[in-house]
Amino acid sequence: MTSFILGISCFYHDSAAALLRDGEIIVAVQEERFSRKKHDPGFPAKAIRYCLESQNIDLRDIDAIIYYEKPLLTFERLLETYLAVAPRGGRSFIAAMQVWLKEKLFLKSEIKKNFVALQRELADDIDPQVPELLFSEHHLSHASAAFYPSPFEDSVILCMDGVGEWATTSAWIGQNNVIKPLWEISFPHSLGLLYSAFTYYCGFKVNSGEYKLMGLAPYGEPKFVDIIKDSLIEIKEDGTFRLDMSFFKYHRGFRMTSSKFHKLFESEPRENDEEITQFHMDLAASIQVITEEVLIRLAQTLRVETGLKNICLSGGVALNCVANGKLVKAKIFDNVWIQPASGDAGSALGAALIAWYQKFKMPRVVKKGDSMKGTYLGCKFSNKEIVKYLEKIKAPYKTIEDSKLFNEISNAIDEGKVIGWFNGPMEFGPRALGARSIIGDPRNVKMQSLMNLKIKYRESFRPFAPSVLEEDVADQFELNCKSPYMLIVAPVKKELRKEISPGEEKLFGIEKLKVTRSTFPAITHVDYSARIQTVSERVNPRFYNLIASFKRKTGCPMVVNTSFNVRGEPIVCTPQDAYRCFMRTEMDILVLENQVLFKGNQTKIEKDETWKQTFELD
Repeated sequence: MTSFILGISCFYHDSAAALLRDGEIIVAVQEERFSRKKHDPGFPAKAIRYCLESQNIDLRDIDAIIYYEKPLLTFERLLETYLAVAPRGGRSFIAAMQVWLKEKLFLKSEIKKNFVALQRELADDIDPQVPELLFSEHHLSHASAAFYPSPFEDSVILCMDGVGEWATTSAWIGQNNVIKPLWEISFPHSLGLLYSAFTYYCGFKVNSGEYKLMGLAPYGEPKFVDIIKDSLIEIKEDGTFRLDMSFFKYHRGFRMTSSKFHKLFESEPRENDEEITQFHMDLAASIQVITEEVLIRLAQTLRVETGLKNICLSGGVALNCVANGKLVKAKIFDNVWIQPASGDAGSALGAALIAWYQKFKMPRVVKKGDSMKGTYLGCKFSNKEIVKYLEKIKAPYKTIEDSKLFNEISNAIDEGKVIGWFNGPMEFGPRALGARSIIGDPRNVKMQSLMNLKIKYRESFRPFAPSVLEEDVADQFELNCKSPYMLIVAPVKKELRKEISPGEEKLFGIEKLKVTRSTFPAITHVDYSARIQTVSERVNPRFYNLIASFKRKTGCPMVVNTSFNVRGEPIVCTPQDAYRCFMRTEMDILVLENQVLFKGNQTKIEKDETWKQTFELD
C-alpha cells in the first residue's frame, strides 16, 4: 500500500509544502510561486493543493501531516525573553502578543481548520477528516532536510539560522536513518541574526536582503573586523560565540540594532533609498569575514570531535555561498553537501522526512549524488498546455523540436540576446537552476549591466552566476567538486583572468564594475569569484544540451544564469508568469518548453484578465 506524508512550513516566512511517497521526495513547492507574494508566510493552501493534485490524491490518502516546528516552544522563548529585558521592549511584546493570541497560540487548531477548508474544496466532503497532525522542531527539521537527502551514510550536520524555537546554531550526527543532537547555541546569540542586523543597518530588508549584503562585500575592505570582535561578538577557539546584546534590539524591539550600535559605527542605519557608500561596502566585507571565521572554526571542531569525514549544512546561513566556498577550499571535511532549500521552505521537506524515518522508523536508502532530483520538484507544463495558453492570448510563437531548438537558442545567445528559459519542473528553493532561468552570454562585457538594469530592475552591483557543464568546471574555476545547486563560490582560473592596469587597480567601490576581469566578464565578480552551478546531463538534460550546443559553437562551456523574475517578485511558476515577465522587460526571446516567442513579434497586451493566474493543469 502506498504511503504519503505531507510536510508544511508557514506563518513566519517562505511557506511551503512537500510530499513524500513511500519515503521518496515527489513534490516540493513554495507558496510564493502561486500567490505571487514574495516570501509569502501564509498557510500554503495552493502549494498543498498542487502537491495533492499532482499525484491525483486528496487528504484522505495522506498518512500524516507534519508541521516544521513546535509553536509553544517559540511562545515560551518570547515570554522568557521579554521577562529578561522588561520593562524594555513593551511595545513590541504587546504587538507580538496580539498576533500570538489571535493566530499562533492555537496553531494546531488553525492548521486543522485550514486543512478542513481545503479538503471540502478538493473533495466536497460533508464531514472532512484531517490526517494525524505531527510537530517537529525547527532545527531538527533543518537537520533532517540536510542529512536525509544527502549522499552520505553518516555525517556531521551543522544548522545555522536566525532562530528556531530556541536554537540558533545546532550540531547533529546523522547515521543511517537516525539523527542525534550534539549541542546547540540558544537565542539571542545568533550568527544569522548578527548578519541580519548588518543587513538592516546597511539598508536592506531582513530575511530577504542578506544575499545583497553578501554580493556587496567584495567591493569593500574588512576594516571593521576588530571592532566587531571587540564589541559585538566573542568568538571562542572552538567557534562557539556570544553576542553583546546591548548593541541589538531584535530581542526586545522592532528594530535590529540599538543606538549603541549606531554610535559604535558613528552612523544611523541607511535608508532604503539612500546611496550605498564605501562605508556600507566595508561593513559588508567585515561581517562576511566574521561569518566565515565562525563557520570554519565550528567545522574544525566538529571534525575533531566526531572523526566523521562528511558534513551537511542547512539553515539560512548555509545560503551564504561565499562562506561555503571557503569551507570547501579548507578541506576540513572530505565531502560537503548543502541543502539547496536551506531556509524555512526546505524545513517542510525536512519535517516530512522526520516523520518517515523517526516516527515510522523506515529504512533509509542512500542514493548516488543525492535524492533531491536537482530540486526540480515543482510544477511542470506540457507543450499541449503551453500551446493552449498561447493560442488563447493570441501570442505569436513557433514550435521547434529539440533537435533544432538548442542550436537556434545557442546562436541567439552568441548574438547577445537575453533568453527567458522555461523548462521542465520548477525548482524548489531560492535558486534558478535551468528550469525557470534567464540566460545570456558570459563573454559579453555588457551582459551584467543589461540584465541588472533592463531585465531584473535591481542594483547594478549584484553579480550573476555561471551555469557550467559539470565536466568542464575544473578547467574554468578553482573548484574540483560538483556544485549543482549554485551554493559554492570559487575563483575563476588565473589563466582566464585579465590583466588590470594601474589606473584600474586604484578604483574603489562600484567603480570596480567598470573593469573587465576575465574572459567571462558577465559572471566574474570584482574579487574574481563566481557563484557556480554545475549542470549534469543526467539531472537536467535539456539545459545541459543547450549549454553543450553553445560550447560547440563558441568554445564556451557555460551561460549566465539568473532567476526568471524581476526585483520584488517570486520566480515565475506558470507560462502566464513567464510571458508577463517577458513582456515587461527587455528580454529578447522566451522559450516555453518547445515554444519560442520573439519579442519583436509580440503585440502589447493590456493588463486585463489575461494577466491573471487562471491557467490550470489539465
